[in-house]
Amino acid sequence: MQLVLAGSQDSDQEELDELTVQLRERLLELDVDGVELSRSGTVPDGAKPVDAIAAGALAVTAAPFLLRSVLDLVRTWIETRPVRTVSITLGEDSLDLEAVSSADQQRLIDAFLAAHGRQPEPADDGREPEPQPERAGNRGPGPAGGRAG
Repeated sequence: MQLVLAGSQDSDQEELDELTVQLRERLLELDVDGVELSRSGTVPDGAKPVDAIAAGALAVTAAPFLLRSVLDLVRTWIETRPVRTVSITLGEDSLDLEAVSSADQQRLIDAFLAAHGRQPEPADDGREPEPQPERAGNRGPGPAGGRAG
């Protein structure tokens, strides 16, 4: 998974670097396999390897079940930082989290997780989940909307 931070309009490179390190430290508190500063490609002749580090970019290696934890951490972290967006790329999909309301961010995260097949886990004992009781207002005509029988 790739994370790229974009600072606010008045952020400078030093501040973005510091924010990237802070986010890396927070991500390492999760049970991820690793969080590394991303490289921007090959190092040009004569350049120092540190010059190839992409500003604000992190590569996160984690088990698939940690995806929600990583996204939730980024969502809450961005709320109190001078970061405009954090772009998260997983495979060919990407998600841009912005400093907007938590409810809006949560809807984006839920849609992203659904696209990657991350649904609630089934019951541990192997039984099928019990059907939910019918609620008023959910009834419709015929067997599709009501009870069969």
